[in-house]
Amino acid sequence: MIDTHAHLNDEDLIARASEIINDDYFDAIIVPGYDYESSQTALALAIKHQKVYATLGCHPHDSKGFNEEEYDFYLQNAKCEKVVAIGEIGLDYHYDNSPRDIQKEVFKKQIDLAYKVSLPIVLHVRDAYKDTLDILTEMKDKLANGVLLHCYSGSSEMVKEFSKFDAYFAFGGAVTYKNAKKEDVLKAVSLDRLLLETDCPYMTPVPHRGKLNEPKYIRHTLEHIAKVLEMDEGELDKLTTRNAKRFFKIK
Repeated sequence: MIDTHAHLNDEDLIARASEIINDDYFDAIIVPGYDYESSQTALALAIKHQKVYATLGCHPHDSKGFNEEEYDFYLQNAKCEKVVAIGEIGLDYHYDNSPRDIQKEVFKKQIDLAYKVSLPIVLHVRDAYKDTLDILTEMKDKLANGVLLHCYSGSSEMVKEFSKFDAYFAFGGAVTYKNAKKEDVLKAVSLDRLLLETDCPYMTPVPHRGKLNEPKYIRHTLEHIAKVLEMDEGELDKLTTRNAKRFFKIK
C-alpha cells in the first residue's frame, strides 16, 4: 500500500516520523511540501528513508510569501531522485489566506516549474474548481508529466472535466464521513486513476475521527471505498498501489 499524501513533516507527527515510516504496512509514503520549510523537511525525510518520497511546493495559503529563493530551492532540488512531484500547489478560496490573484500567479509559476523539471503536479483545490480548470486549460501544453487532485472534494461532473487532462484523483478519510456523500464521485473516477491517501494528521477516517490521523488509518478509507465500488479490498489495495507507482514513477 502507498499513502500518497502524508504530512509526516507536520509538527504533530515529525517526532514520530521514523517510527511511522518503519511500519511494514507501506510500500511507500509520499510526504508533501506546502511551503519552503516543510518542503525542506519532506526532502530530508525522503533522503533519510528509502521508502519515503517528497513533493516540493507552495500551498495556496502561503502564496503571498512565495519568493525567488523558494522557487530556486524547488528548481534545484527537483533533480533529486527522491522528489517525485511539485506540490501541493493550487487554489483555495475557502479561507483566502492569500489574495486570489497572487494564488493564481504562484500556481502558474509552479506549473511552469514542474514542466521545466519534468515532474507531475499535485493539486490542492478548495472552492476553486472553475478557476483551476481555466488555468489548467490555459497551460495544458505544460501538463504532460501528470496531474493529481489530492483529497478530491469536487463533483462527479468535475471528475469528467479534470479527466480531460488525464488526471488522477486521491481520496482520504473524508469519504468515510456520514455526510460526505461521495459514492457517485468515487464511481465516476476511472479505476486506473484512483489513489489513496491520509492527509495526516488531518482528515482522520471513521472510526477514529477526532483523533490525530496517521498513515496506518488508511486501511479504513480502503475498506470504505472497496465497499462503495463493490471490490475486494486486496484487489483495490493492489490497484491503487500500481496507480501510485505509475503516477509518481517509483518502483
